[in-house]
Amino acid sequence: MRLLLFVAVCLALLVADLRFRYLEVMRNALSVITYPLQMAAATPADVVRNAAHYFGTLIDVQHENAELRRHQLGAGERLLRFEQLEQENTRLRELLQMSQRVGVKSIAAEILYNAPDPFARKVILDRGTQQGVEAGLAVVDAQGVIGQVSRVHPIQSEVTLLTDRGQAIPVSVVRNGVRGVLYGNGRGTLEMRHALADVDLQPGDRLVTSGLDGVFVPGLPVATVLRVDRDADAFARIECAPLAAVERSVHVLVIGRAAYPPPPPETGKER
Repeated sequence: MRLLLFVAVCLALLVADLRFRYLEVMRNALSVITYPLQMAAATPADVVRNAAHYFGTLIDVQHENAELRRHQLGAGERLLRFEQLEQENTRLRELLQMSQRVGVKSIAAEILYNAPDPFARKVILDRGTQQGVEAGLAVVDAQGVIGQVSRVHPIQSEVTLLTDRGQAIPVSVVRNGVRGVLYGNGRGTLEMRHALADVDLQPGDRLVTSGLDGVFVPGLPVATVLRVDRDADAFARIECAPLAAVERSVHVLVIGRAAYPPPPPETGKER
């Protein structure tokens, strides 16, 4: 009887709630009261789910960043190679123009490394006697003379740079034809020696090979005058800067002779 009574009361309450909605306020109040409990109960599951999503996303982002860095490094490397090839092509075109201006047989060569002598300014080329290189030939880049072949091997050759202390080259001034000899000073510049103090030279004058030695083709650009000191002595001190990238060139031309110099005259035997 008690059970039937409770069931009847429950059915009456359900019917009355469905009909009149008098328990709606109570349900809203209970939902507000139990909301913090629901959130607290759901927090562990949310934390685990969010943590899994966060770390999964973090790993994906790290992989994507690593892949992007690899692509960026590859693109940077290709760009550097492209720029290097572009500069190399520019230098080769300038060398070709120099070869056409000279008008004599020339041999394209590449500087391999500096000579092992720390007290000399010399470099080693990748061309030798098998390619037609001879001792004494001039070596130029796109701007002018950088040195002279001083020693030849079958597949390599040694070039003494203009700035070496033991190197000398006969030159003339483009402006007025004054002739002289340039010497290296071992410090990256050149000096014209044995010129009188009243010589007609001034800063900015361009010097080219005179060709009087029969080795260098005349007219090759060599240097420009930096300073003229006329007060030092009876001779002027003339400091010059090479026009070519003597210490930095990589691709060069070995310039042949326009004509071989005549042999020295024979001296008569003494009686």
